[in-house]
Amino acid sequence: MRKCLFAISAIVMALTIGSATAQTKPEDIIKYRQSVYKVMGWNFSPMAAMVKGEKPYDKEAFARHATIVSQMSPLAMEGFAAGSDKGADSKAKPEIWTKSADFKEKMDKMVGESKKLAAIASTGSFDEIKKQFGATGGACKACHDDYKNK
Repeated sequence: MRKCLFAISAIVMALTIGSATAQTKPEDIIKYRQSVYKVMGWNFSPMAAMVKGEKPYDKEAFARHATIVSQMSPLAMEGFAAGSDKGADSKAKPEIWTKSADFKEKMDKMVGESKKLAAIASTGSFDEIKKQFGATGGACKACHDDYKNK
């Protein structure tokens, strides 16, 4: 009986979560994606300062920041759900939705480069880290150039 109740509860929860996601307001989706990018930027900034020599290089801190960026980057795509193309606070260009295949390709590249950065930050030399940081930043910039209003 307990197993049956547990199974029914799990199904009800899944259906409730699914319907809640389907009813998410566009402004909430926009806030979600902005929050993801804010966390990424918060962690990208100290790495940039280290790479530029504006702040002393700290291998442990750099690796921690790189790991957080790599964990957050796959979450960003979820913030571009249908209906979130309209909103006063959004800097997203309409091309995100009209050129979705290219946008997804660029987002996938950013995710991949950020994962490489996290891996190299833990094991690589500072020169390797700087090179991969540049590749990761370039992947971010490619999206910003094409799909973000200034």
